[in-house]
Amino acid sequence: MRHGDHGTATIWTHPGAFFLRALKSFRANQGLLLAGAVAYYALLSIVPLMIVTVIALSHLIDETELLQTLAIYLEWLLPGQSGAIVAELSNFLTHREVIGPLLVLTLLFFSSLAFTVLENAMSVIFFHRVAIRRRHFLISALLPYCYILFLGVGLLLVTLVAGSLQAMGDDSVRLLGRRWALDGVSGALLYLLGVAGEILVVTSVYLVMPVGRLSIRHALLGGVTAALLWEITRHLLVWYFATLSQVSVVYGSLTTAIVVLLTLEIAAGLLLFGAQVIAEYERDLQPGDSERKPPSFRT
Repeated sequence: MRHGDHGTATIWTHPGAFFLRALKSFRANQGLLLAGAVAYYALLSIVPLMIVTVIALSHLIDETELLQTLAIYLEWLLPGQSGAIVAELSNFLTHREVIGPLLVLTLLFFSSLAFTVLENAMSVIFFHRVAIRRRHFLISALLPYCYILFLGVGLLLVTLVAGSLQAMGDDSVRLLGRRWALDGVSGALLYLLGVAGEILVVTSVYLVMPVGRLSIRHALLGGVTAALLWEITRHLLVWYFATLSQVSVVYGSLTTAIVVLLTLEIAAGLLLFGAQVIAEYERDLQPGDSERKPPSFRT
């Protein structure tokens, strides 16, 4: 049996053992510690990133439509907290005359921090790649800004498609003598668009962030894993914060920041776990690696 066939067979014949091994490697690599670092810098980066993106795209798309689309899809990342971020973005756009060259540079710097830390976290997960080859420092310096541009283009496309789907929801069709509204179809398509976009973004992270070239098939494996786990977790978080959570009683005015940070840490943990799944799969494809304990990060 070829090594590629062996790796595939390991996942499909013993999925439980494979994911348990990935979980153990994730724990050995201090995955939760890495996720905490990524979440902290993501909290610093998310508002500057949204400000830079919205200001750039507002020259092409109506601001109201853009903010509405952001509110819908930020809810996927930050369940129950997207309204606060969109409100801050709206206030900033109202007073955009205060933006100068220095502030733009500051926003760009802070918006890139999360990508830089994520790249470093990925280097721990993909330690077997970093040990073989390293990335030029100029590529690492420019990578966050290229990714910001990529996200901006993605947001532009999503806004245009989402606007068309929402407009379709106002229409209806006549079939079998009855008129059927398309709002349900529109909502389902919007949800599928969100899931597909989520998988695409996560897969692109796995294609770009690790050192060396990663195959699309391997990146898609991690992207689907992380996206599906996040969809389950996201619905659980919505239910928890709506029914059981007492975080507002404990933290008071700090509630929004605490909830956003907690949500980002969970999302970052699942993102890094998806990367660990890819790393374990790659080791299964390499001769002799199934008998050798994978290298891991130690504090």
